[in-house]
Amino acid sequence: MTDTSPTKGQLIAGRVLSGLVILFLLFDAGLKLVAPQFAIDNGPPNLGWPPKIETMYLLAILLLVPTLLHIWPRTAILGAILITGYLGGAIATQVRVGNPLFSHMLFGVYLGLMLWGGLWLRDPRLRAMIPFRAGAAA
Repeated sequence: MTDTSPTKGQLIAGRVLSGLVILFLLFDAGLKLVAPQFAIDNGPPNLGWPPKIETMYLLAILLLVPTLLHIWPRTAILGAILITGYLGGAIATQVRVGNPLFSHMLFGVYLGLMLWGGLWLRDPRLRAMIPFRAGAAA
């Protein structure tokens, strides 16, 4: 059995990656909760979502709850799974309206990679489930 504990460097890198994603998601959800009209007026145009304050509140809650779950170590994996679903919806929305690939469509992919990469670097449970072995032959 291999040791799945992260090194000190991996733990720091994981916390930095996770922290950046969490800060962004909390900012995004918070903006939709605190200033929904500002989010409507200054968000990406023509995404197909109704420009209503209630819609912003719903999107904020759908993002805030999984982000808070992700912050707590015992439910971090559940939070990451739920955030991945949210990001999938965001990616699908960007694809549907035909926004640019690297700046808009793939932004959710970038966040998802950072989210799961940070979690993998710092969480031994995930490292045990998804082991990456250097030099392993297929």
